[in-house]
Amino acid sequence: KEEDTLTTSYSVLRIVFLSTANLIEEDYGPLGSQVPKNEVPLISPLRSYVATSVLFFINLLNYMDRYLIAGVLKDIQKYFDINDSSSGLLQTVFIFSYMLLAPLFGYLGDRYNRKLLMCVGILLWCIVTLASSFITQNYFWLLLLTRAIVGIGEASYSTIAPTIIGDFFVGTKRTWMLSIFYIAIPVGSGLGYIMASSVNQLAGDWHWALRVTPCLGSVALVMLIFLVPNPTRGASECPQPTPAEKSSFKEDLKYLLHNCSFIWSSMGTTAVSFVTGALAFWTPVYLSRAQLAQGHSPSTPPLIFGGLTCVTGVLGVVIGAEASRRLKSWNPRIDPLICAFGMFSSSSCLYLAIVLAKISRPTTFIFIFFAETFMALNYAIVADILLYVVVPTRRSMAEAIQITICHALGDAGSPYLIGIVSQHNTHLKSTYWDFVSLEYAFLICPFVGILGGAFFLMNARHIEADRQRAAQHIQGDHRGDRPHGTGAFVGFNPGQGWGWLTHAP
Repeated sequence: KEEDTLTTSYSVLRIVFLSTANLIEEDYGPLGSQVPKNEVPLISPLRSYVATSVLFFINLLNYMDRYLIAGVLKDIQKYFDINDSSSGLLQTVFIFSYMLLAPLFGYLGDRYNRKLLMCVGILLWCIVTLASSFITQNYFWLLLLTRAIVGIGEASYSTIAPTIIGDFFVGTKRTWMLSIFYIAIPVGSGLGYIMASSVNQLAGDWHWALRVTPCLGSVALVMLIFLVPNPTRGASECPQPTPAEKSSFKEDLKYLLHNCSFIWSSMGTTAVSFVTGALAFWTPVYLSRAQLAQGHSPSTPPLIFGGLTCVTGVLGVVIGAEASRRLKSWNPRIDPLICAFGMFSSSSCLYLAIVLAKISRPTTFIFIFFAETFMALNYAIVADILLYVVVPTRRSMAEAIQITICHALGDAGSPYLIGIVSQHNTHLKSTYWDFVSLEYAFLICPFVGILGGAFFLMNARHIEADRQRAAQHIQGDHRGDRPHGTGAFVGFNPGQGWGWLTHAP
């Protein structure tokens, strides 16, 4: 009887395993594309636009949730009795888990059902975020743990969604759809501040700020299941299906590390991530301390900063996308050049905003407006660069590696670093020294921004060759698979001058 029981148990487990494997295969299951392997599905323009709208909505919720903590940070500090360095850990643990799991989801996203992977991630994010809203005063470590788990859920979505949009559209239309998708970064961040602060004021308890996005996330999950198709990889770029290349993680990584444009654009967006991560987390606190240092009572900095972030984000993304569209015929390298211009200009405005905060509040907000607008020029353009310099079957992995790089060296550590430097510079316990110490720490950001601009200039050096190589691969000429040389410095000769910045190759 025991043998029969074991045999029956084995049979049941085998059926469950095979059913699960069948479900996650990219072409099968209720969440799959339901398209034979030898056909490229025809997705109507209307359905593509609807699907992009759903993906935008989910991305909006992701960034709202990411910056809810920053909108109620002062209340969290009082509730748990923590200092600046401990507060910075809340964002750092989230980003740390987010970047560690991104390569895994990138690897899976290039091989299995992308839609199902996103559904699982969103479900996990909703459950854990809601659970974190019930944490009590003696369990700060548990809040850190839940923020880390939320990062895992968001990693599944952020690595995969842009590649699906890339399979819906091509050319200028793809740039605009990516622009809409990435508008969710600044708008979602700003709405996160506004919603968290407003809900906190209405409810009188910061815990309620963490209970809104999970409810909206459940609605988004249903929309994702029923309204978003699962397109064939590369469907928008070639009339025949992209061959299912069974490459290993090592081969994918080697390919990406030899892609100069991918490396330099990733380093540039790392600088963007460092600056935006630090500013998003600490700016409301910094502006409040500036008012206290001047002898004034703080007047809702999260609401004002959140509104600025929304407006500047939309403005910057639209300007960046339109500038790319109009100027590309003049210079094929214009995309990374726009990003470099945005970083240099943003750094100058940011420096002025930081040093003028203790002198003139209106002037500070003016320079914050310009700094964030210039910074937002990068969002959609960087995503578009990745899609046209990387072959379709490696785009999810490329998204994942870029996320890992930009967060590992960017906003995974920048909030904590700013908090540590601020804490180290606090010599006296006073409102003035609290402000000055954070001001000194903030001055790191403009210099990192200048470094990011230099990375984008190097990106411009290689962009055309890498774009042509990826296009050859898509059309079936695999001689262009592997870039010649050994890395991101290939082909760079300072003696040639900088005329390539303004001339086509």
